[in-house]
Amino acid sequence: MQTVDKIKPCFPLFRDDDYKISLDAKRAQFEEMHPADKVAATFEWTTTKEYQELNFKREALTVNPAKACQPLGSALCGVGFKKTLVYIHGSQGCVAYFRTYFNRHFKEPFAIIADSMTEDAAVFGGQKNVHEGLANASKLYDAEMIAMSTTCIAEVIGDDLNAFIGNARKEGHIPDDFPVPFAHTPSFVGSHITGWDNMEEGILKYFTLNSMADKTPGKNGKLNIIPGFETYLGNFRVIKRYLKEMGVDYTYLSDPEEVLDTPADGEFRMYAGGTTQDEIKDAPNAITTLLLQPLSLDKTRKYVEGTWNHEVPKTNIPMGVEWTDEFLMKVAEVTGKPIAPSLELERGRLVDMMTDSHAWLHGKKMAVFGDPDFTLGIVKMLLEFGIEPTHIVCNNGSKKWAKAIEKLLATSPYGASGKAYPGADLWHLRSLCFTDKPDFLIGNSYGKFIQRDTLHKGPEFEVPLIRLGFPIFDRHHLHRMTTLGYEGAMYVLTTLTNAVLEELDNKTRVLGVTDYNHDLVR
Repeated sequence: MQTVDKIKPCFPLFRDDDYKISLDAKRAQFEEMHPADKVAATFEWTTTKEYQELNFKREALTVNPAKACQPLGSALCGVGFKKTLVYIHGSQGCVAYFRTYFNRHFKEPFAIIADSMTEDAAVFGGQKNVHEGLANASKLYDAEMIAMSTTCIAEVIGDDLNAFIGNARKEGHIPDDFPVPFAHTPSFVGSHITGWDNMEEGILKYFTLNSMADKTPGKNGKLNIIPGFETYLGNFRVIKRYLKEMGVDYTYLSDPEEVLDTPADGEFRMYAGGTTQDEIKDAPNAITTLLLQPLSLDKTRKYVEGTWNHEVPKTNIPMGVEWTDEFLMKVAEVTGKPIAPSLELERGRLVDMMTDSHAWLHGKKMAVFGDPDFTLGIVKMLLEFGIEPTHIVCNNGSKKWAKAIEKLLATSPYGASGKAYPGADLWHLRSLCFTDKPDFLIGNSYGKFIQRDTLHKGPEFEVPLIRLGFPIFDRHHLHRMTTLGYEGAMYVLTTLTNAVLEELDNKTRVLGVTDYNHDLVR
């Protein structure tokens, strides 16, 4: 066994003989496993076309959906505002899940509080929890605003946040002027992107709905940027840099960049950066509002257009060459500011990189999974790079998303073999990777189990995972990278090309057998 003189991590610790013996005994005595040949035969069957057809007939079961629930998205939206405390009206277990999800992805503390609903609240309603929670939170945590949303338990019993918050003010639990914007975010419908959209609408509505009399679009000369559910911190930085280089004044309506990337300098920052309340109140005076993830922001778009009277430009997520061009030209059009020469140079460098790598990427087949705007942007880049997208899975994708993917695939010969799968999950994608094998899989960390399963069938069946998206748990610091703009396309291009070259090394490193391609000239 392990001793203090010889400490091992779990791998290779559990490969030691004493652990093997212990685990084998546990299986034999307690697990009542099926015979190994039956397990192997069943596994083999799950890799067949016959099983895939049955798999795609599933209706009442989802297996690894590659999405999270609404309040997780609302939490990310809330922390993007200055000194805002995220408050979840629901059970402690749900909030622990949200915290750990963000902790593992950002490698940072992520402050969320809950009013810890239990059985009595589920029977009698959770108003008492809200009143006590608001009273404690407003006194303890030095917040300037509390952004409140709900979980399943509160939604199932029909708790009314507007009434609860209003009653909390009447009874003196919080001051009348303390801001508590809210959103109802039932976990059993939508996903994390829906929750972000609901919370954004709730915050914008709270500060501007009843104060529009003196607001005029264009009055402050700024541009509003709404990021949507964004977990690449580099994406905030690159868009800010582009706007600064063009001389455009802007307001990010939810900006968690600083609080999710605080320095280790001896000071704990529960709050850092973020959009101020004054900036929210002034946002209707902007020239217009740009949505960086337009497919995921339906409620926010309707509010901005209907209440602020902004003509929200119809743009795509600024990923890849053409759609970054589109974004920058739209910024130039609405602000009257020319595109900076520095950005033209950056574009040229990206095109040069694409030319350099084209020989290695041309004709490679890659499957993709993730959120709607993200998958759309990745597919756009794959087509620009000469890669063939195959299976495009989006569990929280709508029919509108599927039509957008199909339209995009039709613009390039590289899209001929691609197909969109709205509502599909990772178990569906696993079947597709066995029956119509791509060269690589692009997605978040959960895709590693597909790589493991395909490898189990044999090295020739393995589909390597390229980690792009959210969440990334099993690699470090990728959340600081960039996927938007020319800079983001450079990162994605570098990641994809080096994955192709690494796989070539993996297959050609056997001395005297396959190493005729284990060369340095690439």
